Amino acid sequence: MTVEDEPFLRTDRLELRRFTVRDEPLVVGLDADPEVMRYLTGGRPTPPEEVRERVLPRLMRPYACLGGLPGFWAAREGGVFLGWFELRPVREDSADTLELGYRLRRAAWGAGYATEGARALVERAFTVLGAERVTAETMAVNTGSRRVMEKSGLGYVRTYFGEWPERIEGSEHGEVAYALTRAEWERRRGGAG
Repeated sequence: MTVEDEPFLRTDRLELRRFTVRDEPLVVGLDADPEVMRYLTGGRPTPPEEVRERVLPRLMRPYACLGGLPGFWAAREGGVFLGWFELRPVREDSADTLELGYRLRRAAWGAGYATEGARALVERAFTVLGAERVTAETMAVNTGSRRVMEKSGLGYVRTYFGEWPERIEGSEHGEVAYALTRAEWERRRGGAG
């Protein structure tokens, strides 16, 4: 088993591992589903050449402030690719604030994978990576993603309106930011941690 294949994190059902160049077809397939891309590009698929040249290198990129770990993890159950999870630094040089994210295949929706993976990464952020805050953002109308953030312990912070190159249906309602601090997380755990 190579370093890339070694799991970064295991949950009851999920295994999160580093991305490799071998994952290109899996990412192309994920980003080709209009429903998966609905709140990101309005449903437009990511072209394969963009996955190869821009997306996959971003998914594989290591961060010095995370001890050389990447900020994105391929998720699988029983060897089947489900999508990815993100836990990367908001600022290039600091692991104080980490951004949580996820993108799962439609076949994996509604089974609790997003919440399971997000909760495990929140715990990893505070117990191993030394984060002081975990943040997440999505479109205000993306109720499924907002529920995952809430179930993962993050609380609503604000709604904001950014400038986007192209209008996406629902973007007129803005984006929402969620966050959880180490102190809040520790209080919820009864001071343990």
